[in-house]
Amino acid sequence: MSTAAREDEGVHAPGPAVGGGRGGRPLLRGLLPAAGATLVAAAGSLIAVGCFLGLYLRPTSDDWCAAWKARDLGVLGITSDFYLTQNGRVTNAFLSGVVYGDGLAGIKILPTVIVVCFTAGLVLLGRELVRFLGGRPRPLVLTACALVVQALVYFAGTRSYQVLLWAPATISHTVPSVIGVWAVLLALWTVRGPRSPVRVAGFVSAFLIGFALGTLSEPFALVSGLLAGLVGLLCVPRFGLARNWRPFTWCLLWCAGLVCGLVVLYTSPGARWRRAQQPDKESLLSAGELRGTVADWLRVWDSVTGQWAYLGAAAVGVLLGLACGLRGRAPGKREPRRAVPRRMLTAALLLPVPVVVLGSFAVVVGLRSGYGPSGWTYARTWTNFLVPMELALCGYGALLGARGGRRLAGRRSADASLATAAVAAGCLALASVAALVPNVRQLTTTTVARSVAWDAQNARIRTEAAHGATDVGYRPLYIGALAEPFFTADYDRDWVATCVANWYGVTRIHPR
Repeated sequence: MSTAAREDEGVHAPGPAVGGGRGGRPLLRGLLPAAGATLVAAAGSLIAVGCFLGLYLRPTSDDWCAAWKARDLGVLGITSDFYLTQNGRVTNAFLSGVVYGDGLAGIKILPTVIVVCFTAGLVLLGRELVRFLGGRPRPLVLTACALVVQALVYFAGTRSYQVLLWAPATISHTVPSVIGVWAVLLALWTVRGPRSPVRVAGFVSAFLIGFALGTLSEPFALVSGLLAGLVGLLCVPRFGLARNWRPFTWCLLWCAGLVCGLVVLYTSPGARWRRAQQPDKESLLSAGELRGTVADWLRVWDSVTGQWAYLGAAAVGVLLGLACGLRGRAPGKREPRRAVPRRMLTAALLLPVPVVVLGSFAVVVGLRSGYGPSGWTYARTWTNFLVPMELALCGYGALLGARGGRRLAGRRSADASLATAAVAAGCLALASVAALVPNVRQLTTTTVARSVAWDAQNARIRTEAAHGATDVGYRPLYIGALAEPFFTADYDRDWVATCVANWYGVTRIHPR
């Protein structure tokens, strides 16, 4: 990348990585494609199973309510309903109306749409990272990174069904992460845009997307706002990390959009109604609540750190960094002088740490506020900080691999050392993917078995309703730790049963 091109980016970049001469390392050149292909096949197979399971998805819990409202009220009707009577999440309601607008077809294809969009976004983001490191993008290794990170996000947690297959959760917590990746790409394209209209369009889009996300998912708004705020502060030109005000402006507009969206959500009639239903409790700033929140936060991280497979993201990142080193500089070429103060570079490298730590704490605070002491167990919301964590681990791995390649470039045993590092990283990444197989197998069994039972019950209920029945029997079919009808003895408070009755066009359902 030319010096002029780097100046247009608005952010300083380090010099290109060293990879052992112009010709690269023959052994490493053979190992990296093999490792990439193996990981693409392994992680891709698990994700393909998740997409295939979309065909076996059937309504449960919030599905029932969103499905009948989208059918009877339409997209604008369900959006108005969410704003006026539910929670104020108008973007969430709009997407729900689109997904459920054609019966159950939307929930069946949504996992595939998420995977395709997420993969494309991560590959393009990885391409930017490789170019930043001075390497040449290698599609196979980039695809391996994208798929391994996704496999870990979808299947390494405790609520795999909710993270990828349950539409209400994916709309609220997985789709925002996909949009966030594309928003980062938009930010990069905006700050580097050579033409003023392109930059203006990018800045306007930052505000509008931020506003939409503010009314889509409060946890994601908190995490992404924290990230954008810290990045914006680091990109103030006087600190030397950015050459102009474009990165700061983009981050400022993003945060402004999030704040406006959250204000619309918080002041909506639906949000006020929802807050009125909650019992009186201590202030979040009271000593007891603070202790409880910290304890919940520690429980979350005890669960996350207990899953060693997350380290696979760092391992596949090392492969990406080693691949960057294959495009070396000509012998004797000196590395350019550092234009950014070391403390600022250190702050930029450490940026993901406070984002993940503070972002996860903010998510736990929100969960405890909305759901009480058991709120931290709603693991589908953890996606909002697990995705940044996995991307940070992958990025740190890439930096480690590129730096290791530079350090070993001039040594006599460099070929063997780099090959050993590639094999070790590839094996760890493959092992982390293999650790997910039992979870995917169980997910497959339960999802397919439930779809068969659901189809049989659905046919029976529709037959009874067609013959004039107004009170039909329903047998709860549990999956993914989600609510089904009769979760409470008080039928008047059983919102799931009410939504099931509305879906089938009957007055009431009873246990069968």
